[in-house]
Amino acid sequence: MHDLVIFDCDGVLVDSEPLSNQVLVDNLGRYGLDLTLEDSVGFFLGGTMVGVRDKARALGANLPDDWVDEVYAETYERLRGGVELMPGVADLLSTLDEKGIAYCVASNGSPDKMQITLGQNGLWGRLSKVAFSAHVLGTAKPDPTMFLTAAKRFNATAPVVIEDSQNGVTAAIRADMRCLAYAPQGNARKLADLGAQVFTDMADVPSLLGI
Repeated sequence: MHDLVIFDCDGVLVDSEPLSNQVLVDNLGRYGLDLTLEDSVGFFLGGTMVGVRDKARALGANLPDDWVDEVYAETYERLRGGVELMPGVADLLSTLDEKGIAYCVASNGSPDKMQITLGQNGLWGRLSKVAFSAHVLGTAKPDPTMFLTAAKRFNATAPVVIEDSQNGVTAAIRADMRCLAYAPQGNARKLADLGAQVFTDMADVPSLLGI
C-alpha cells in the first residue's frame, strides 16, 4: 500500500490553471504575443514562470527584465478574487485522513501562490508544513528532486504522485514513483505516453490506491 500521496497544486488540488493562464494571455498580449487560452495551456502548463518568460520571448514577446515579478503580481491579484478546489478533492483528503495515509503538496509555484489558493479553501493550515516549492528548493519539475525530498521527509517507501502536467509526470517517473495523471479536460494520451496512469475523476483515486 502507498504510504504517501504527493499532490501537485495547480490543476490538481485547486482549479487555478484557467485563471492563471488567462492572466498570461492578457499580459503577453500587451507585449506583442497574441495567444489563445488553449495556446497558453499548451505552451506553459506545469512550467516555472522563468521558463514561461524564456518561452514567451522565444515566441516573440518583448518582455521587460522585471516581467516575472509583474506577472506574479497580476496572477496573485486574480487568484485572490476566488479559486475553487478541484471537484472531489475535499472528499479525497478526508478519505486519506481516515485511512491514515500521509499526503503533501509539491509545486513549481511559489509558497505565496499556494498560500493564496489553498488558504481561501481551508487547506493551507493542513498543508503549509508539508508544502514543497520549487522556489524554495531551487529546482523545478521535471527534475525529480522535489518528489524525492518529499518522500525522504516522510520516510516513505511507496509514494504515489498525482499530477496533471507533462513536467510533473516526467519528474515522478524520473523519481521512480508511480504517477496518477489527472486529466479531466483531456491531454490523457500525452500523459499516459510518459508513463502515468490516467484518471478523470478524484472519486476514482481511492480505488486506484487500493483503499
